[in-house]
Amino acid sequence: MKKLSLLIILCIISSCQVEDDFVPKAPAPANLIFPDNNHECTEGIAVQGTNRTEVVFTWENDILADGYTLVLKDLSTQTERLFKSNVNEATVELEKATAYSWYVISHNIYNLETVQSDIWKFFNAGDPVTSYTPFPADAVFPEHAGTYTNLTSLRLQWNGLDIDNDISSYDVYFDTTKEFTTPISNTIHNTMDITVTPGSVYYWRIVTNDAEGNTSQSEIFEFKIE
Repeated sequence: MKKLSLLIILCIISSCQVEDDFVPKAPAPANLIFPDNNHECTEGIAVQGTNRTEVVFTWENDILADGYTLVLKDLSTQTERLFKSNVNEATVELEKATAYSWYVISHNIYNLETVQSDIWKFFNAGDPVTSYTPFPADAVFPEHAGTYTNLTSLRLQWNGLDIDNDISSYDVYFDTTKEFTTPISNTIHNTMDITVTPGSVYYWRIVTNDAEGNTSQSEIFEFKIE
């Protein structure tokens, strides 16, 4: 009888230790499915009486996620919208003939740490066109809002993309103020060497030009030299 009682006690202790050792896991970064990255989205349903289409965003489901937040940015205005969803999709109205970026944040109620997916870009189709506006350029280096020490020169680097693959040049704006007036260079390359001074904050923007005369403006990037 004593042996049986001891065995029961040991089982209870072991069970408690398993529960105490349980650590909730955060979801994995979501794998995005649609709209496709760096492509035109032509599958939207027209919203009657508007210049918008309804598009269903989808991503892979994660059993560890209790919910998701779709973060959508209009790349022409740099405005973001957030959409909550308890499933791995969300239906959103989009402006026609507009470039967007999107990503998904996954979360659950047991683990407060959220995880973010990759960022994808796409062009929401409008009326039939023969030429597409380039996507706004992304900063590669310096990183946006980055801080760098003991530098007197560095190389700006950015990424440009156009569905037509006909980017012709980039206008580079660079100054210690956001009030840009004149580009410091027009180049066919996606890099440029510049001089900097410690103790300064710098701002820069890239305007992408294509062979058909279409242009797009990046957001204003900034960095600090200490």
